[in-house]
Amino acid sequence: MTVAVTYPHIKKIDGNPAQLERLPRIRVAQIVIDYLNHGWSADEICIHYPHLKLAEVHSAMAYYFDHQVEIDAEIGEEQKMIEESRKNAKPSNETGLSCQAG
Repeated sequence: MTVAVTYPHIKKIDGNPAQLERLPRIRVAQIVIDYLNHGWSADEICIHYPHLKLAEVHSAMAYYFDHQVEIDAEIGEEQKMIEESRKNAKPSNETGLSCQAG
C-alpha cells in the first residue's frame, strides 16, 4: 500500500514548479536558494522575508529534501538562464546615454 505524502502550504501542479499556496508567486526553489546560497535557517529566512510564515518555510524545505533532484534541476535551469542573459546583455552605456561625473 502506497501512502501519498502531502506538504501543507505547498501547491504542486503537474508541469509547474512547486509554490506556496498562500503566496503562489513564491516558488519552493526561491526559498531553497536562500538556504543553499546563504546557509540561512528557516528562522533566518523568515527574518529576511517577514511576509513568509515559519510553517511555510519548513514545509518548503521538507518538499525540497523529498524532491531534491527536481528542485536542484529547476535552480540549475534558472542559473543557466541568468548566465545566458548576462552573456548576451549589452553594456548599459551603449544605450546612447552618457554617464558623466558631476
